[in-house]
Amino acid sequence: MWITRLKRVRRTILVIGIANLAVIVSGCVLALVSNSNCDSASQLFPLYAVCLAACVKLASMVKVATTQELMAITIMDSPTQISLDRKMKYKTWLWWTRFAMVITLLQFLDALMFRVSTFVSPDGMPRHCVLGLSPETRGWKQRLQASFLITVCFVALAQCFTGSDILQWRSFYATQDDAWKAHYQEVFDHGIREVLCCLGRREYMGVIEEDEVCSVARLLGDLVSYRASGTGHLEFLAGLALLQNNSQFPESYDEDCMEAPAFHLQEAATFHKFAEAAYTGPLLDVGRNPALFLCTWVCRQGILTPWSRKWRPKLDGDNWWRGHAAAFLKFIDFPAHVLRRGRICSEKCKATYFVVVLHYLRCVVIAVRGTETAEDLITDGLGRACSLTPEDLDGLANRIRVMDSSRTHYGHSGIVEAARDLFTQIEGDPGESGSSGFLSSLIGDGGECAGYSIRIVGHSLGGAIASLLGIRLRCRFPDLYVYAYGPLPCVDQDVAEACSEFVTSIVLDNEFSSRLSYGSIRRLQVAAIKVLSQDPKADTALIFRLARRFLSASKRHRQNDFFHQERFASLLVFLFLSVDDSQEEAVAEMRQHDEEFINPFHETAVSTDSPVSQFIGTVQTRVDDVDDEAPEMFLPGLVIHIVHEGNNMSVPIWRGWPICDVPDGYKAYVANRESFKEIMVSPSMFLDHLPWRCRHAMQKVLESRNLYCDLTSDLT
Repeated sequence: MWITRLKRVRRTILVIGIANLAVIVSGCVLALVSNSNCDSASQLFPLYAVCLAACVKLASMVKVATTQELMAITIMDSPTQISLDRKMKYKTWLWWTRFAMVITLLQFLDALMFRVSTFVSPDGMPRHCVLGLSPETRGWKQRLQASFLITVCFVALAQCFTGSDILQWRSFYATQDDAWKAHYQEVFDHGIREVLCCLGRREYMGVIEEDEVCSVARLLGDLVSYRASGTGHLEFLAGLALLQNNSQFPESYDEDCMEAPAFHLQEAATFHKFAEAAYTGPLLDVGRNPALFLCTWVCRQGILTPWSRKWRPKLDGDNWWRGHAAAFLKFIDFPAHVLRRGRICSEKCKATYFVVVLHYLRCVVIAVRGTETAEDLITDGLGRACSLTPEDLDGLANRIRVMDSSRTHYGHSGIVEAARDLFTQIEGDPGESGSSGFLSSLIGDGGECAGYSIRIVGHSLGGAIASLLGIRLRCRFPDLYVYAYGPLPCVDQDVAEACSEFVTSIVLDNEFSSRLSYGSIRRLQVAAIKVLSQDPKADTALIFRLARRFLSASKRHRQNDFFHQERFASLLVFLFLSVDDSQEEAVAEMRQHDEEFINPFHETAVSTDSPVSQFIGTVQTRVDDVDDEAPEMFLPGLVIHIVHEGNNMSVPIWRGWPICDVPDGYKAYVANRESFKEIMVSPSMFLDHLPWRCRHAMQKVLESRNLYCDLTSDLT
C-alpha cells in the first residue's frame, strides 16, 4: 500500500522531500558536534530555525498529500454529481496547500536570514563560529557544513518552482474524462467565487446549491477535457501556436462577394460612438491612455466637479456624483438633457444601458454596454443553448414562414436572460395587461418622440443583447434597427437569417468574440492537439518554448492594449493553471540550443490506438453530439466583415508576434455567417476586438468610397 502511494508522488516532490530530510539530519548532526565555544543558544538559533522549518514543511507535505488523495477519491466516487462533501474536501485540500506555500515562503526568508546570520554576529562584527563550528574545523565536519549550506539554499529556491501538488492527479484520474471535468469544475468554481468575493460580491461565497457560477465552472471544466488524453496545458498552448502557422481557415468572402451596403456602413459608423461610450468604467481609458489612464478616467467621470451633479441625469445604480452618466455624456459630447433613461448594473445577466433622444435626427438611441465587469463575464460564460419562447421572437412574426415553425429555436442562455431583463426595464413586465412601457410612452402616439426611429447599438456582449432585444421590440416599433459591433454568436441559424432585415453584425477582421462559442472552443482544442501530434519536431522542449512564447507575447500585447484582458480570460482562463508534473519535466529537459527535435510520439500519434487519436475521436464525436442536441450559435442578422487590404501580420505566433500596425486600407463585404464558426488563431485576434479599432476601420472604408457620415447629416 505504501509502495503504491509512493509511486503516485511526483518525482520533483520526492527530491524536495529528500532535500528537506537531509537538512533536518545534517542540522541535527551539526548541533551535536558543535564546538564547546560555539554551542550557545544565539550561535545555534539559525540552525534550529532552519531545521524546524524543514520539519514543518515535511509534515505539511504529508497532510497535503492526504487531503489531495481524499479529494481525488471523492471525485472518482461520483464525478458527475456535485455534493457538499466534494466541495469541503476541495476546500480542505486548498487551504492545506496554501499553508504549505506559507511555509515555503518562510523557508525562503529563513535561508536569506540564515546566510546573513552565519557571517554576522548580533553586534555587527564577523562571526568566529559558523553553524556551531569554528573556522579551524577541517575534515568531514567542514564538508558537512558546506553541504548543509548548499542544501538549504537549494530547498529554498527549488520549492518556489515545484507547485503545490504532492501527488500526480493522473495517477487517480488516468484518462477518465468525467473525473478531469469534475476536478477542474471545482477549481474554477472556487476560484471564480473567490475573485467575486474580492470584488465585493460576497453573496457568491458559501453557496451550496447550483447557481450561475456553477454553470460557468462546469462549462470551463468541459473545455479542459484534453487533460484526459495526457495533454498538458503548455502542450495545448503549443498546439495553438502551431495551429496559427499550419491551419487554413475559410474565407468569409470571395472575389464575387457583394460590398457592404453604404447606408448600413454610414449608420453603423454614426452610432458606433454610443456603443463605445457605454463603457463608462476605467477599462477603455486604460486601453486608450496606458500612461495617464487614471487622470483621463477621473476627468471623464466628473469626480473633480461633483457640484455639477445636480445637472446630470439620475440613473439607476449610478454613484453619488452620477459619474457614469457624466462619463457617457462627455464621450458622446452631448448635453445632459438628451439622456432620458439608463441603468448602471453589476449583476449577472443584467445589462447596463443608456437611452438617448436626438430630436434633430428624430431618433431614439439605446446603447447597451458590453463586457466590463466580472458579472458580465458570468453572462458570457453561460454559453449553453436555451430555448427561445414565442415572446422572444415577437419581431419575427412576419417572417415566421421563412423559419421552420416545427423546430425549437435556440439562443445563448446568458444573453437571452439579459435581453429579457432589459426588455422588462424598457417596456415593463409583459404579463401586465394594459400597461404602457417607457419606450411605448416615449415613441407611441401622443408621446414626446412620436414617429421617431429607434437604433439599438452595442459592442461585444452588448451587441448580442441588443440584437435579441431588437428582435423582441421589432413588432412594436417597425422603424427599428440594430447595429452590433463584434457581437457574440447568440442565436441559431434560422433566427440569425430571419432577422437580417433589421439587424447588422459588424466584424473587424480576425476578432475572436464573434467566433467565440462553446462549439468553436471545443473544435479549437481538438485542432490544436491534432496539429501538435502531427508535428514530428514537437518534443517537450519545443512545446515549452512555444507555450512560453505564446504566453509572453500575450503579456506584451496586454501591456499595450488592456481592453481585451477580461475577454481574454473568458477564452483562455482554463489554460493558465498551475504547472503539472509533465510540464516540470519539460522544463528540466529544456535544451540550451536550437537543434532538430524529434517528436517521440509522432509515429504513434497517427495510430488509432494512441491516446491522442482516441481523444480527438472522442471529443469530435461529443462535439457532434452537442451540435445535434443544441444547434450551433451564429451571428445575428446581416454580417458585414471588414478586412485589411493586404497582409501585414504574416509572422506566425511561434516565431514571435509582430507589432500590429494599423493598416492603411480596409474593405467591407457582406460575409457568410458560416465562416465565423471557427476561432482564428492570429496575432490580431484580440486587438481587432478593441472598439476604437472598429471605429477607425469603418471610417477608412467610408473614406475609400468617398462617403462621409456624422451626427449632423440626414440619415433618413
